[in-house]
Amino acid sequence: MKSFFNLAVIFLILSVIACGEKAEEQAVKPPNIIYILADDLGYGDVGFQGQEIIKTPNIDRLAKEGLVFTQHYSGSTVCAPSRSTLVSGLHTGRAPVRGNYEIQPEGQYPLPDSVKTIFEHVKEAGYATGAFGKWGLGYPRSEGDPNNQGVDVFYGYNCQRIGHNYYPFHLWHNQDSIVFAENAGTNLGVYGPEVIHRETLKFIEDHQDRPFFLYVPTIIPHAELIAPDAYMEKHLGRFEETPWKGVDEGPTYKIGGYMSQENPRAAFVAMVEMLDEQVGEIVAKLEELGLRENTLIIFTSDNGPHREGGADPVFFNSNGPLRGFKRDLYEGGIRVPMVANWPGRITPGSTDHISAFWDVYPTVAELIGRPVDHNMDGISFVPTLLGENERQEQHPYLYWEFIEQGGKQAIRMGDWKAVRLNLNRDDDPPIELYNLADDLGETQDIAVDHPDMVAQMKELMRTSRIANPVFKLYLSEINQGN
Repeated sequence: MKSFFNLAVIFLILSVIACGEKAEEQAVKPPNIIYILADDLGYGDVGFQGQEIIKTPNIDRLAKEGLVFTQHYSGSTVCAPSRSTLVSGLHTGRAPVRGNYEIQPEGQYPLPDSVKTIFEHVKEAGYATGAFGKWGLGYPRSEGDPNNQGVDVFYGYNCQRIGHNYYPFHLWHNQDSIVFAENAGTNLGVYGPEVIHRETLKFIEDHQDRPFFLYVPTIIPHAELIAPDAYMEKHLGRFEETPWKGVDEGPTYKIGGYMSQENPRAAFVAMVEMLDEQVGEIVAKLEELGLRENTLIIFTSDNGPHREGGADPVFFNSNGPLRGFKRDLYEGGIRVPMVANWPGRITPGSTDHISAFWDVYPTVAELIGRPVDHNMDGISFVPTLLGENERQEQHPYLYWEFIEQGGKQAIRMGDWKAVRLNLNRDDDPPIELYNLADDLGETQDIAVDHPDMVAQMKELMRTSRIANPVFKLYLSEINQGN
């Protein structure tokens, strides 16, 4: 009996030690990171930001159970440069891609090898990397191709122009072009975002036994406005509609041109509803595989709401209380919804910490325990995520520039916001000045009352950028109407 008792005690001790070792192993396991980037989703297009017409219960749940960033900014006001700042940690005054420069027949100006991307950084720490959706940072097999920038598995649209179309002739799986016979000609058989979403879930399943960094740059809800019948049918007849005539034949059909849509408002709602459902399915997959507690999910958008393909952001109040839309450097063009959710690690609530896309790279680097060893513009917001606000470093200012529509610059410094337009047409255009604490909608230009602040902003606009020869060519093409 005594011998049995001693064995029981030994077994109990060994069990406690084993459990302790297992708990310690779980405690130090590197977190999975999923970054979901909506395409042209406005600050006010989601329920947690006040949207009343469109229902986004899964995204709202992430917000309710996570940390909402009320003053988070995209990298730019259009697709490619916004993504460039995200993956490089550099703002648009220094990032190599600063506009939607097209390369024919498919793709955009490539990220150079000299830029170390967030994907390359996390790979060095042993992470699997995946990107599913729209790339836009280098044509196939260029130095900017996702597989040449640290992405292990890519599935989706290499070219953001072709990413305008939801029933594509083909998508890319790494270096293989996946042709959809079901979409040949005018056929609408395979809805791109559905295929990409299945591959996204598969990546999670395939890499459940090792840490992964999953980038999900969905093309929803960018124009064109179209969704599968199962989503459209729920919203047909809800709205007074103005049919939109688009491209239904010819050389740009399914290669950049937006298809016609009889019910653009219903289509927009259906697309955002689908996006929300896919977010919910990503969360459900993590829960199914037991990965939820060790996964940080960030949800945001690449810029403000668009007015293309029949979209009606005014009707949906897509920019909320903000002025401007996509292609503007007013708040509505660059302030975006942002949620960070990590059960047990991030306390639910909201923060007014001022942050931007170029902060994501150093944030991820700190989370995985591999600090950035090169110069960048971003500042880690890990202290804000973990409720350690007393050690959160602040930006002295944020800077944007945009080469299209005459050239634009903007700076956010504390509550002050400066905007300058027509840079390509005027040697010294005036600076507009706003105080966002008093005037979130940027309705009152108070530059004349604060000449010293205007002078300071002007100097920062001068010193915050470096020349980029590629975009001198781009600028000349824009000015010639190409």
